[in-house]
Amino acid sequence: MSLSIAEIENNLEKVFTDFNKEDFIYEFILSFGIPQATIKRLKSGKFNLADNAGELAWKKKVFFKELNIIDSLYELIDDLKKEERIKKGEYRFVILTNYKQWVAVDMKTADTLDCSFDELNKNFAFFLPLAGIEKAQYLAENPADVKAAERMAKLYDQINTDNNFQTEEEIHSLNVFLSRLLFCFFAEDTGIFTDQQFTHGIESSTNKDASDIQEYLKDLFDILNFPSSQRATNKTYLQQFPYVNGGLFKDSLAIPKISVKARTLILDCGRLDWKAINPDIFGSMIQAVVTTDKRGGLGMHYTSVPNIMKVINPLFLDDLKEIFEKAKGSKKDLNALLDRLQKIKIFDPACGSGNFLIIAYKELRLLEIEILRELAKVTGKAGTGTFDLGNEFTSVISLNNFYGIEIDDFAHEIARLSLWLAEHQMNQYFYLEFGFSKPSLPLKDAGHIVHANACRIDWEEVCPKKKDDEIYILGNPPYVGSRKQNLEQKEDLLINFKFLKRYKDLDYISIWFYKSSTYIKDTNNKIAFVTTNSICQGVQVQLMWPTIFKDSVINFAYQSFKWINNAKDKAGVTVVVIGLTNKKYSGKKYIFNDKIKYEVENINGYLIDYKSIYIESKTDSISSFPKINHGNMPADGGFLLLNESDINNIIIPQNWIKEILSVGEHLNGRKRYCLWLEDIDENELYENEFVNKRLQGIKEIRLNSSRPFLANTPHLFAQITQPKNGLAIIIPRVSSENREYMPISLIDCGLVKITDSYFSVVTDKISLFSILISQFHFIWNLYIGGKLETRLQYSKHIVYNTFPFPKISKLKEEELEERAYHILEVRERYPEKTLAQLYDPSKMPADLKEAHRLNDLVVESCYREKPFTSDEERLELLFKLYEKMIREEQKSK
Repeated sequence: MSLSIAEIENNLEKVFTDFNKEDFIYEFILSFGIPQATIKRLKSGKFNLADNAGELAWKKKVFFKELNIIDSLYELIDDLKKEERIKKGEYRFVILTNYKQWVAVDMKTADTLDCSFDELNKNFAFFLPLAGIEKAQYLAENPADVKAAERMAKLYDQINTDNNFQTEEEIHSLNVFLSRLLFCFFAEDTGIFTDQQFTHGIESSTNKDASDIQEYLKDLFDILNFPSSQRATNKTYLQQFPYVNGGLFKDSLAIPKISVKARTLILDCGRLDWKAINPDIFGSMIQAVVTTDKRGGLGMHYTSVPNIMKVINPLFLDDLKEIFEKAKGSKKDLNALLDRLQKIKIFDPACGSGNFLIIAYKELRLLEIEILRELAKVTGKAGTGTFDLGNEFTSVISLNNFYGIEIDDFAHEIARLSLWLAEHQMNQYFYLEFGFSKPSLPLKDAGHIVHANACRIDWEEVCPKKKDDEIYILGNPPYVGSRKQNLEQKEDLLINFKFLKRYKDLDYISIWFYKSSTYIKDTNNKIAFVTTNSICQGVQVQLMWPTIFKDSVINFAYQSFKWINNAKDKAGVTVVVIGLTNKKYSGKKYIFNDKIKYEVENINGYLIDYKSIYIESKTDSISSFPKINHGNMPADGGFLLLNESDINNIIIPQNWIKEILSVGEHLNGRKRYCLWLEDIDENELYENEFVNKRLQGIKEIRLNSSRPFLANTPHLFAQITQPKNGLAIIIPRVSSENREYMPISLIDCGLVKITDSYFSVVTDKISLFSILISQFHFIWNLYIGGKLETRLQYSKHIVYNTFPFPKISKLKEEELEERAYHILEVRERYPEKTLAQLYDPSKMPADLKEAHRLNDLVVESCYREKPFTSDEERLELLFKLYEKMIREEQKSK
């Protein structure tokens, strides 16, 4: 089991506390979760390939060398990297140290670390790949954030244990109390308070038995809301705290009961280095503290900064930076850009703990600093590495221009706090650049963060629109699919979409797209949301996008990409980023795909460069394919189903038993059977003791069901769709999104039956198998079929019946048949492998891959001879052919 970052940090603290030069390197790598058995083998020399004393050579992992020289090691490591033994060992990390200096190279990424030995414990993240955590995984997970969140989780749990919180008011008071503690921890480490003022105050001014800490904190929080002249207290040790204001300490709320253990935990939290905390992600991690079922991996419950930038950059930041480049050298243009920044409003109507707002705020402040640097040069106020702008130059970006709505009370409080902290951080950065800044205290308003249900509140009440406003709506609203919504969320959908008949089928995030589109109507304001790609697939497209496109257009989109969390082996969610603008003000449109940006004519609801069309369900195939049916439905309580043990222990005629396939069992090679009693004399059935008992069980179940009439035929499946004979192509109704091909099979209906977890197409044309198992058909299903959670969902009306396939020659049909038989033949070469294994992309045999590649080429040649270069190109052709076939179908009626 891999260690968390916090656990690794704790391990390293012990290594440095009990420093032992002889064993240091072994204890160091042990801290990252390397097994003790491996360390023993390294020490014994079994795994250590080094020839010299003071060296460790652990192949493919670490080369470590001690040196006694005092000179810089940085130059020496370049020579070491060139040594043949280093190249041969393929080491991930090459390290040199004299125990005063530490120099290391990550041979995979070419990153280097050069620090004093005393600071090594602060730079341990460089070596996290030893624990299986790569740079892309751990960049977003600041060890300080994780450790602080874990400490706060313990404190939160302890306070919950010490108190019996019941009412909403009590829980709100606890939320505010925790946010006040967080502010104090941060304040004493970042210059808002004096160093350790809050923690030392509790330690020295309250009893160890915690008998007076409630009183101390109540008095402290009360006075932080007043200037010195208005404080009614004779406790001089509290008078030393500065005036905070800003609303954080405005209300006098009850302090929860604090036990000795809780007091100790408060002190433990206070001893952390809070200046290393990132407000942009820390808020989300602290929010996870109060949601105990999300604690499995603190640090995963936030939108990563790179993903936030995918929203912010094309929404407004790229444009501002482009204008800045053009404005360089012009005082007038630079001041005009500053004036524009002052008017920008950022609005997140599902802000959580404020990630998007904080990153947007910090990016605008950084841009502002760049503009002021350039303005200093233009006005001649730039010295050598310094700026003399005078106090007339101050930050024009105010938190008052940042707006949010959040339904969770604690997240709402943390968002306000995180914005305060972000402002303080940027003020400090501003001070380092220019030598002056806004005063940290008293705090100003921390944005307009409203605790409310965004689905029901009027957004203009939260973020009023004025004539010259430049408003950007952004965020990461909740994704809840139609089947997973609770009653309140269904009510939210009804309130917003009562004009739609099928509103219940909409994804919950549709509300945010609809309300934001309405909000920007007749304005030049813009929108961008991160969302699961499900709203751009299947029935969601035809349900939601026609309404959105009445007034808005998609002006940019990131097509589907995996949003990978930083936890090791954590599966990513497939998301898209969608930007909207009003039709009247739309300009150029861009699609982003795999870091490539390209201009397009139009972006439709499927996020494809094609006009806005909607694939609507059809009762018959537009390509004249044979009819598709659901599999057989037992509705038997399991009494008609048999396993291999049953087969071996019962005495009934063999022709009463058939093999039956359900998707899960079939793909994983598990055999299942059923009683298939069609055309069997019923008297015979009841004479058999085993069958009679089963049929009585079915009768009872069906009599108590919504279809009691089925009890009249207990020996039959409730729905039989499969013919007695003939070949059938069977298609899983749900399939893993990780596969590159659908695991479609061919069965003999006389020998094998299927459940309704499959669709079946009875046909003697094996060429259809070639078409349905092709990449062309897979892509159509991927974009048009929609998802069940993250898995691909197949639909007979939306996918099969709408799939456009051209008329082909007899010769081409024979080619398709040949390819189909070849795929089936290659499968038979691997009787020991299940279908799931054969179609696992990482395990798929090379000859099966080749069989599918050849099949794809033939299917593609049915559409055109020129090869296709991308899935988007294939989909565009399919859309065109779909439109053409629908027009022809309508003409023929």
